[in-house]
Amino acid sequence: MYNGMLHAHSGLRWLVLIFLLLAVIKSFAGWFGKKDFNKSDNLIALLLLSFTHTQMIVGIILYFISSKVVSMGDAMKDSVLRFWAMEHGVTMLIAITLITIGRVKSKKAETSELKFKKGAIFYTIALVLILWAGLIKPSLLGAGLF
Repeated sequence: MYNGMLHAHSGLRWLVLIFLLLAVIKSFAGWFGKKDFNKSDNLIALLLLSFTHTQMIVGIILYFISSKVVSMGDAMKDSVLRFWAMEHGVTMLIAITLITIGRVKSKKAETSELKFKKGAIFYTIALVLILWAGLIKPSLLGAGLF
């Protein structure tokens, strides 16, 4: 079960990244290009939200069945264990929260410009966090890209 969940978690991250990049690009293009917020913009944001929440559920399950996660006292003494036991999950929860807030604020905004602006801000911050804690730092610790 562990390997299946790990592969699902690794594969889903690419869907999250693809849709997050699309959302960021479309948000900035719409904001600065003074475009109308349309159904495709809404669909990208909705799919991004769906994939990130699915990724979170898989990640939480993986957290509890992983051998990398040990007691917090032991993990705090080792930087690699600390990353997997705490830093990765907390950073990802913050990123998922930002994506969720960005989607809600964007959806409730009155004008297309505000919809794109709110999406651009929240999604960009989430992208930076996800790139760091989901790709860069794990690669530095020896985790593969898939």
